[in-house]
Amino acid sequence: MKTIILDRDGVINQDSDEFIKSVDEWIPLPGSLEALALLHRHHYRVVVITNQSGVARGLLSMSTLNDIHRHMLAETRKKGGLIEAVFFCPHGPDDGCTCRKPASGMFKDVASRLKIEMNGVPAVGDSLRDLQAAQDVGALPVLVKTGKGSLTARAMKKKDSPIKADNIICFKDLAAFTDALLAGELDKSIRESLS
Repeated sequence: MKTIILDRDGVINQDSDEFIKSVDEWIPLPGSLEALALLHRHHYRVVVITNQSGVARGLLSMSTLNDIHRHMLAETRKKGGLIEAVFFCPHGPDDGCTCRKPASGMFKDVASRLKIEMNGVPAVGDSLRDLQAAQDVGALPVLVKTGKGSLTARAMKKKDSPIKADNIICFKDLAAFTDALLAGELDKSIRESLS
């Protein structure tokens, strides 16, 4: 089974600088749940990898985070999709963990638990740290312009960016990525980004 790695906030649901702290604040982006359904129908295994430092910051409890994820899974199922697993880092930026993106610990954990190689696995995110973590394990970093994606696209053009825009495939949103993937256009996009 082919695997797709997705960030959560800004890719599947709306992002917020104030963090997503409740089930009511989890609002799917237009077309994202339908994209998840398409991926499921085409036999892709979807795994979510997400930083959730709101837990460490005391903005939400682990119980509330679990409720948000249960809600996301249920809403995805209602549309005919399936998220096989959710990996999250509850730590803050100064906790020194190995799981918080841009560290690649969660990616390595997914590879170990699912017994897969990360090489070439599409990893869709909206931030530099999503792309860095994916690149570090040999996954294929894909940027969507939802959430913080447009800001990330601009940041990648700066000389000091840890990720160069020329090396990243970019799509309008998760639905556009999914359409390209299922149409076989992702390989073409990869070739174009490397030429």
